Amino acid sequence: MPNGAADGAGEDSAGPAPAPAAVPLAPRVPLFPALAAVYRAQLSRAKVARLPLLFVATFQSVGIMVLMRGVVDAEAGSSEAHAVVAGSTVLIVAFVALNLLAQYFGQLRATGGLDHYATLPVPPAAVVLGAAGAYASFTVPGTVVTAVTGSLLFELPLTHLWILVAVVPLSGAALAGLGAVLGLLAPRPELATLCGQLGMSAALLLGVLPAERMPGPVSFARDLLPSTYGVEALMETFAPGPDWAAVVADLGVCAGVGVPALAAATWAYRRAALRS
Repeated sequence: MPNGAADGAGEDSAGPAPAPAAVPLAPRVPLFPALAAVYRAQLSRAKVARLPLLFVATFQSVGIMVLMRGVVDAEAGSSEAHAVVAGSTVLIVAFVALNLLAQYFGQLRATGGLDHYATLPVPPAAVVLGAAGAYASFTVPGTVVTAVTGSLLFELPLTHLWILVAVVPLSGAALAGLGAVLGLLAPRPELATLCGQLGMSAALLLGVLPAERMPGPVSFARDLLPSTYGVEALMETFAPGPDWAAVVADLGVCAGVGVPALAAATWAYRRAALRS
């Protein structure tokens, strides 16, 4: 048999070349290292993109206190003074953690940014919690400045302002979870912005006035707002003898709302990522 024929027969018997082996995907990163990475990335982004807005939020809260200084009873023991300072302080948390986070996730969904995160080997909870934590942390300078300025303006004690260490993250978690849900479930980014603005306006209108001045239906709406309990906790610390059991209870409500709110935000992220 000719060599050419033998070679042809050998090629036929060998069959087609085997397919290349599939390249394995990168292993999934555990939750806490992924959360730390997302948190650092989001915090760096927020410092660049959101710093002017933080200045606006702080200026707005200080301006509200200056305006209310000439309207409400300015005595150090009055509930009006306590409500104005506490409400204006927590308003910054609502502005950033609720309003800006709703806008961020709304734009992320509209521009296809969720596809980028979906390709990363990180759990969905890390994306949501990292962004929420970064935005909540971003409020710290403004809340401190507002609380100190308001305390001096209304002659309130500065002794217990350390409670902001608990008020900011707990109320921020609840509001950030709500803001992320609004941004991820809104069909358009404009609606996410609108919902975030309405939520921040509710925190403003219902937070800077004492509950006893409000009619029944409005007071009920105030009780439904998570930031209310952060305001109540901070207000209590301005009293000559704070009721620490009430402070812990209010902060417990913030934590109790924050956990399901962040869980709902994680579910909304998965839902939006699958549909994007």
